[in-house]
Amino acid sequence: MKKILLALSASLCLLISNAQNMNSTIKQRTINVTGHAETEITPDEIYVQIELREYNKKNGEKVDIQTIINQFLIEAKSMNIADTDVVVQGYSGWDGNNWWYAKSKKKNPDLKAGVTYEVKVKSVDEMDKLVDKLDDQATQNFYISRTSNSNIDNIEKELKLQALLNAKQEAIYLSSAYGDHIGDALTISDYNESSDYPRPMYKAAGLMANDAAPAMNVDFKKIKISMNINVTFELVK
Repeated sequence: MKKILLALSASLCLLISNAQNMNSTIKQRTINVTGHAETEITPDEIYVQIELREYNKKNGEKVDIQTIINQFLIEAKSMNIADTDVVVQGYSGWDGNNWWYAKSKKKNPDLKAGVTYEVKVKSVDEMDKLVDKLDDQATQNFYISRTSNSNIDNIEKELKLQALLNAKQEAIYLSSAYGDHIGDALTISDYNESSDYPRPMYKAAGLMANDAAPAMNVDFKKIKISMNINVTFELVK
């Protein structure tokens, strides 16, 4: 009797094993699609690089860098530009070591110290006002390094949802050609296809030497943001 039970148990295990092997050979039918969404937005964060440097007046008197810095910060504050929107990007005339700078100053008293700031403004008009307040002799360079939008994170999230819906519609359209329907989404992946951040130059060194800065006449190119969502759907009859 025990031998019969063992034989039946072995047969049952074999049947279950064969059934599992048959199921494992059945390939899951899927469809892979990519959804797309894009938009253009107007920049409201304009990052401006301003390089200031010591200079000599006509009588030979040098205007030192601290005087130039103080005047620049006073003008920025008068425009209600927040302290956090004005940051130091770097120094010139020294390599970042105070002892080296002091030593070089003694050897070369004509060495001109310089500082570069990055200032964030909200519009072209605000940037024009900032230009008007700059010391033309101290300002060596002035240009737009990058632009952005204060709501860009939320815009990208909305685009991802739109791209996901676009992927679903694409899957429905393609699967219907075979009389199929889409089931669950098995995998979802997203990536930012492209973002166009304009970097127009505004003023180069020497253009401010004699005359006051001219009014700026530049229309910023809008920022283009594109999102792709890749989705794999299950196909069902």
